[in-house]
Amino acid sequence: MKKYYIETYGCPLSHFDSNTMIYLLDSNGYRMTSNIDEAEIVIVNTCAVRLDTEAKIIKRLKEIKNYSTKSKIVISGCLVKARPSLVERTLPDASLISPQNVSKILDVVESNKKVILLNGERDNEKMFIPPSRDSTATIMIAEGCLDNCSFCITKLARRTLRSYRPRLVVDTVQELVKNGVKEIRLTGQDTAAYGLDLVPKTRLDELISMIIDRIDGDYRIRIGMMTPNRSVEIIDSLLELYRDDRVFKFFHIPVQSGDENLLKVMNRDYSVEEFKDLHRKIKAKFPSSLFATDIIVGHPGEDEESFNNTTRLVRELKFERVYLAQYSIRPRTKSASMQQVPEPIKKKRSGMLNQIIREEAEKIYRTYIGREEEVLVTSRGFKKSYVVGRMQNYFPVAIDGDEGLIGRRLLVKIEGASYFDLRSNTYRNP
Repeated sequence: MKKYYIETYGCPLSHFDSNTMIYLLDSNGYRMTSNIDEAEIVIVNTCAVRLDTEAKIIKRLKEIKNYSTKSKIVISGCLVKARPSLVERTLPDASLISPQNVSKILDVVESNKKVILLNGERDNEKMFIPPSRDSTATIMIAEGCLDNCSFCITKLARRTLRSYRPRLVVDTVQELVKNGVKEIRLTGQDTAAYGLDLVPKTRLDELISMIIDRIDGDYRIRIGMMTPNRSVEIIDSLLELYRDDRVFKFFHIPVQSGDENLLKVMNRDYSVEEFKDLHRKIKAKFPSSLFATDIIVGHPGEDEESFNNTTRLVRELKFERVYLAQYSIRPRTKSASMQQVPEPIKKKRSGMLNQIIREEAEKIYRTYIGREEEVLVTSRGFKKSYVVGRMQNYFPVAIDGDEGLIGRRLLVKIEGASYFDLRSNTYRNP
């Protein structure tokens, strides 16, 4: 029984791919170890979205190079597909597999030679979800997107929209619920583009309707990131489905900038006003929903006026969560060839906007202190003495308790709040 070690970087899609490899290896006699020194196979599943992430991964690969004499090294993920030459220069003897080829992991680890699998399409006829120690599971419903953002390198790694058939998604959710999973995370580069490649087309709202109509049980669905332009096409029917208690009132819709001209430079196919209308429509139906967005600071073309427009948008819409990124050059993207904003200016603006984001969000979180809220406990916390529960709007509550609470519904008293989560030491059964 050979032992393997795996490290995963990046988004939920990357974790889904790692889980595919874990499932296939575990099902065929391999055993995972958390100690790289014990491993006969070392797998690093990479991410390419940001320069600092890439630098971190390359540094780690150089460290792992020391294990190449005694272990088979496999590098997978977006960095392999987007920048294969960089990865191969760093670890010349490693096997390389793109995200689309992770289902062929057995062919790679069982070969006596270096294997390179960079071409081909994802096998979307099967889905592999290994058992989880928590009560959560992530399902990739589609890979790829239909947009062409100027700054995005992920499109080089996951370009083609390729959706999983609705029947496979529904059957997988049903099996997970049967096995006691409470939180089902549906993910994709753009979940709102789901099904546009299928024949016949099956949109995201139709998929969600199939799940909640056909699967009974005590579970909740979290719908992952949607682009604004695709969300508008289905938002009315989606909001009706969100009325169901089994759907978290969580929306992740990236705006990236609050400036019209900069959105055009980024090649984002919507206006600021269209985004505001989308936000207003969602908040009119679900005022306490968690509306998360992404913002890039320091993208080429951002001047003081466009930056100020973004800060005004943040103050106006008062997002519950903002994933803030300082722009970094990504090779082979259009933005990389544009006039760059100086690093000191990017850093200054990033710090200023981050302060505003936290101030606005913490005002919202503090309104929950003293209230009793129902949560579904789904996972372990960062500290051993804590578990994490999710309110109906997906706000995380760190609860002072052990793993025995996972999978249970609790009424918790909110006793503290920070930008990251709510806190509770007091709970009871509903």
